[in-house]
Amino acid sequence: MSGLPLGEAGGTAGTTTAATRSRAHWLVFVGVAVTVMILDQLAKAWLVANVSPGEVVNVLGDYVRLIFSQNSGALFGLFAQNAVLFGIASLVVVGLIIGYHAKAGRSLYLSIALGLLLGGALGNLIDRLRLGYVIDFVDMGLGSLRFYTFNLADAAISTAIVMLIGAALFPALVGWRERRSDG
Repeated sequence: MSGLPLGEAGGTAGTTTAATRSRAHWLVFVGVAVTVMILDQLAKAWLVANVSPGEVVNVLGDYVRLIFSQNSGALFGLFAQNAVLFGIASLVVVGLIIGYHAKAGRSLYLSIALGLLLGGALGNLIDRLRLGYVIDFVDMGLGSLRFYTFNLADAAISTAIVMLIGAALFPALVGWRERRSDG
């Protein structure tokens, strides 16, 4: 024997299990991202084919409705008329998300959160590159009290942010506590 604990010598069961787990986390990460991106683009394509710009379609009365809007800004319409700038920034963010997952991708929770973040970023990036703006369409609120109009990509990004805040507040969600005690 080499004198190394099980899992540290080349070709041992521990190394194979870690590699398999890492591969599975990459599959989850990419799978979630691709699913979000496809669903976002399909929803936007359906909207463009069935709803005129500015038209309001009630889904749940006045509480949830569809409105075809064109957002040339960032999340929730902030900083309008900067689609090219946000397209470039989105490419940088995509690279950062993938890089972060490569370093921290041993957690299923993080793989899902980062997959949602990547899928949302890609969904909106496709719109910016193809159209020069992002298609937003979900409008929620009561009467004149409305939330910002958003899309499925924005919802995935917002969910990912909540999950990442949860990970920062509760490290056990991502297994950081266990990893620290192992190292």
